[in-house]
Amino acid sequence: MQKLNFPNYTFRFKNSENKIAAFDEVRKKFIILTPEEWVRLHTVQYLKIEKQFPLSHINVEKQLMLGKMSKRYDIVVFDPGGGIHLIVECKAPSVKITQSTFDQIARYNMNLQAKYLMVTNGLDHYFCQMDYVAEQYNFLQEIPDFQY
Repeated sequence: MQKLNFPNYTFRFKNSENKIAAFDEVRKKFIILTPEEWVRLHTVQYLKIEKQFPLSHINVEKQLMLGKMSKRYDIVVFDPGGGIHLIVECKAPSVKITQSTFDQIARYNMNLQAKYLMVTNGLDHYFCQMDYVAEQYNFLQEIPDFQY
């Protein structure tokens, strides 16, 4: 798999039906390794190790209803009170981050109401803080570390 713009992390791999699978600590199972999954696994490790988010507060690949449409978010991090602290949208490294990527995460956030947003393709990372009064997001250099 491609080297990403994250620190080096250690993963467990296995061969599953002639495909490489990696262990996902959040879902507690091996997942077939796709380029997007590779980014998602690195992002979880980044949140856990670099930003000190407890694994128990991280949720991966869950269904979300947007009106009558069913969508799946990549990563959501809950705050200690159970509210949504952060939504992460992961793309494969070959996918350029565009305005439509931000539009996608903004649509998800209409339902979820997170404090922070992160968009990454593993090479480029964008961090935003929501300003609900001004109805906009403000770009940050990085998201703050987890606070208990």
